[in-house]
Amino acid sequence: MTAMIDVQNLTKTFTLHNQGGVSFTVLDNVSFQVNAGECVALHGNSGSGKSTLMRSLYANYKVHSGQIWLGSGDERINIAVAEPRDILRLRDQTIGYVSQFLRVIPRVSTLDVVMEPLRRKGVGREQASAAAKALLERLNIPERLWNLSPSTFSGGEQQRVNIARGFIAKLPILLLDEPTASLDAANRQVVIELITEAKANGAAIVGIFHDDDVRSDVADRLIDMT
Repeated sequence: MTAMIDVQNLTKTFTLHNQGGVSFTVLDNVSFQVNAGECVALHGNSGSGKSTLMRSLYANYKVHSGQIWLGSGDERINIAVAEPRDILRLRDQTIGYVSQFLRVIPRVSTLDVVMEPLRRKGVGREQASAAAKALLERLNIPERLWNLSPSTFSGGEQQRVNIARGFIAKLPILLLDEPTASLDAANRQVVIELITEAKANGAAIVGIFHDDDVRSDVADRLIDMT
């Protein structure tokens, strides 16, 4: 079976040009694989490179060396050297990313923010809207807020909108950067259920979970970043 995520000898170095060009290595020869239906948790102290690795998997960071193969079969792409158009296509069709922070355009409604990944895949507005409403209701976002911009929401509400947006398209690869950090117990349980369902549907998941209970519930194994 071909892994959905195959990281080979990944190295990422930062150069501080405003401090005399000092360089330091955050990721040093990292290798691992994640199969369909598996959730792998990145584990380590603050500063160990977990978020850097996550951003590298999404091609927000350009790596120094190594390979990051994502997808399967003919859709497999080495995102470490891929062209921008291929990266954008991969984000639309294959890989979802739930970061710690929701970035939205002011005045765009919560409903439109959540349904956008489905609309980019060509799903009709009515079907995308129904799916977005179901997820928002499940994540306890009141209906009175659906037509408002989430830019004014609380941190926990914004995080739940971010989660709904990340899960709505049911993409085969998911990157989850502390998805439950701002959530209460009830909403953490909803996220655990969403992750469990995504695994059952064959998603390959890489996550950072600082909540020990969430990590133990969803992670099949750990990658030690220390």
